[in-house]
Parts: sequence; C-alpha cells; structure tokens
Amino acid sequence: MIQKTCVYPGTFDPFHNGHLDIVKRALKIFETVIIAVAENPRKKPMFTLEERVDMIKNSLKEYKDRVVVEGFDTLLVDFMKKHDTNIVIRGVRLFTDFEYELQIAMTNYNLDKVETFFMMPSQELIHISSSIVKDVALHNGDVSKMVPKFVEEKLREKIKCL
Repeated sequence: MIQKTCVYPGTFDPFHNGHLDIVKRALKIFETVIIAVAENPRKKPMFTLEERVDMIKNSLKEYKDRVVVEGFDTLLVDFMKKHDTNIVIRGVRLFTDFEYELQIAMTNYNLDKVETFFMMPSQELIHISSSIVKDVALHNGDVSKMVPKFVEEKLREKIKCL
C-alpha cells in the first residue's frame, strides 16, 4: 500500500532551516506532511508547545494546504494511529544522530510496524541544530541564515524576556 501521508516528529525548539529543508523534500515524496511537535518536558524547551506549533505554522504558511502542524504528548505510534499513517520521516545529520534515531525507529517498528525514512538535510544546512541556534541567539549572534524570519523574531523576543 502506498502512503500519501507521513509524520515528521520532533521537539523543534526552535524550528530551523534544516527542519524546513526536510519538510520541503518530504513534500516531493508525500502529499501531506504532519509535523508532530513533541511536548517533551525532559528537554526543558525554551519555547512552550503552543509557541513552537505557532512558529512552525508561520514558517510554513505557503504549504498550509499540504502541511499539518500539531502538538502531542503521547507515544508517537499512538499519534500516528490517530492520523492513520505508519510512515515517519526523521532528519539525521551525523553518525551519532543515526545511532540514536535507529534505536527509536526499531522501537516504533516493534510497537506498531512504523516505517522510518531517514533524510539528511542539504549540505549547506547539515551543521544546524536547535541547540546551536539557541546558543548563537543567546550570545546575540546572527541566526538569520539558520532559521525562518518568523522564528528569528520569536527568538529575539524570548531572549529579551530571559
């Protein structure tokens, strides 16, 4: 059976151009990409779940007919059942990412036969991570080439409040 929908899960704290690249490339393969924004309090996110969902929606306005953005705080396999898909897209940058992502992929497969597609961001974006974006922004560095404009504005606002 050919799936027309995939899920792209993550914390996205914040959503950056590497994430955006993965979404755009996934849209060349799937009709719909559901971005599943994880609550994930263990990571102590800078932004609330609602703020992250809003930043992603604003960053992907031009794709709103093919991209759904939704927060979740359940097992990913349960979120996927709700959306009737078993395909996950995961971005991997480095070998160390792959080791961790493979463990998650195998767990999801064992829980509910979820298939995981690993995608690498484009070469010029492979160095970007949410942690690096936050570090650069917290030290008043230029993140304009790392994040969508709306995210950059929200980062600056958040840092002023810290």
